[in-house]
Amino acid sequence: MVTDDSATRSWALLYDFVEAQGRRAELAQALGFSLGGGRGKVLTRLGEGPRTLRDIAADIGVDAPYATVIVDKLESHGLVDRRPHPDDRRRKLVALTEAGRDALTTVEAILRRPPAAMDRLSETQRQTLLELLTELTADGV
Repeated sequence: MVTDDSATRSWALLYDFVEAQGRRAELAQALGFSLGGGRGKVLTRLGEGPRTLRDIAADIGVDAPYATVIVDKLESHGLVDRRPHPDDRRRKLVALTEAGRDALTTVEAILRRPPAAMDRLSETQRQTLLELLTELTADGV
């Protein structure tokens, strides 16, 4: 593990930068409600396809009752629905509705848009940053 002071300072600056770029208010305004409480994570996972409540809970690291609360909230906004599982009638699959797919498109557009602060970097600096971050995430993190 790296304990070098420059690593600590770099991490603190990177963390502070990302935190300062929070898009919660913009997301809430665009969607008409807050995505707190894991709802954004669930919405993103469901973009990959329908999932059971157990899968959702495991995906985002919560227990099944809390996953149910999250899905209930998304369902109340018309973003997901519950369907019978094709292989097990006792279970349900949670899937995005058309409104859910539209919301996910909006969320992804907002979250993937680079912050204005990136414009302060030259193209060479942005390329260097890309290479460094690619190296840091090379193990699938």
